[in-house]
Amino acid sequence: MSTPHTQSYAARVQNHTNPTGRAILELLARKRTNLCVSVDLSKKEDLLRVVDAVGPEVALVKTHIDIVEDFDWDLVERLQALAEKHDFMIFEDRKFADIGNTVSLQYSSGVYRIASWSHLTNAHALPGDGIVSGLAKVGLPLQRGLLLLGEMSSAGSLAVGSYTDASLAMARRHRDFVVGFIAQRRLGGSGPEDDFIVMTPGVGLDVKGDGLGQQYRTPEKVVGLGADVIIVGRGIYGGGKDKESILQEAKRYREAGWKAYEKRTGA
Repeated sequence: MSTPHTQSYAARVQNHTNPTGRAILELLARKRTNLCVSVDLSKKEDLLRVVDAVGPEVALVKTHIDIVEDFDWDLVERLQALAEKHDFMIFEDRKFADIGNTVSLQYSSGVYRIASWSHLTNAHALPGDGIVSGLAKVGLPLQRGLLLLGEMSSAGSLAVGSYTDASLAMARRHRDFVVGFIAQRRLGGSGPEDDFIVMTPGVGLDVKGDGLGQQYRTPEKVVGLGADVIIVGRGIYGGGKDKESILQEAKRYREAGWKAYEKRTGA
């Protein structure tokens, strides 16, 4: 029997019970893209311009909503409209890292009300199982999903070794809500019970670093190691590119990511 790592996205849907996990795999297969664009921009109109440009090419758009200086609810509504228009899902890269009660309030309430609009979010395993339970209390009724940060792409990251192993064990205990990992490679065993969706940042076709600790690897490299979704940011929209140039860069990364997936699965 083939392992999840070598199976198609469509074949892996049956291994997941969480609605968001299933929806991600179905979307990857339907749209034939494994690209997520990280839109780390501080102005609302700049963010929406990039999202609209890359929308046709991506499976997910990743936001850091708390860096947007002119955030308002109009941004959320327009982002949701673009997700509907272009058929992508929204991933708020919140990296929750507090006790269960606090994260449940951060997720559900406050200015951003993340759970009400983001299909997917993520968390550090550092606080223990309570962080997942606190987020699940809010997210599961809304059919949301969670990624744990098993590894990071920055130089000197402490998310290695026993910490990564503990994150995997935590994910196994919360399969109803944890759909996968932010990681640099496939984590877990070869059975369907360890079919976690792996999303890998630090992907670049043209550069190897940014001078601030970020390290870049090619789509072929990271997908070969187990990434199901490649996360790309400034490589697509940086340097003041116009909308058409952004679209063409997104196409380039989409093609590279999908070619690597077909090579891995023998499709």
